[in-house]
Amino acid sequence: MTQLEDFSYDSVQDVQTIKDFLKALLDGIEKGRIMLRVADDEIVLHPSDLITFSVEAKRRVEASELSLRLSWKEASPLSKFGASDLNITS
Repeated sequence: MTQLEDFSYDSVQDVQTIKDFLKALLDGIEKGRIMLRVADDEIVLHPSDLITFSVEAKRRVEASELSLRLSWKEASPLSKFGASDLNITS
């Protein structure tokens, strides 16, 4: 039997708040524990050693969008993997 837990959150935030969210996610990945909570809705995730990373970006005349997706298997074995061909710069 598989238990499914869902969490969803959408809002408009200032840049500093987004930076704080991203830093908290990075810290959670490093620690192996990410907790997301709004009011009574909460989920705790445990990132594994091997994470799938997907990026999608769209630019339009009036709006742009950047979507990041991280996914992993709950019991992922640690394995060797090659260097990434994706470069992210600022």
